Amino acid sequence: MKKILKPEEGDYYLSPEGYRVFTEQYHLKRGYCCESGCRHCPYGFDKKKK
Repeated sequence: MKKILKPEEGDYYLSPEGYRVFTEQYHLKRGYCCESGCRHCPYGFDKKKK
């Protein structure tokens, strides 16, 4: 079952366009790769290569 985490300080920042961008810290706490091509993915997933 996937974890549902409430974002804490340092887990994300807002892009200039107003989107929430999750940091590596958040991805590591979550514990898995969602394969969405996240900007700060610590798991090495590259959407362009898939």
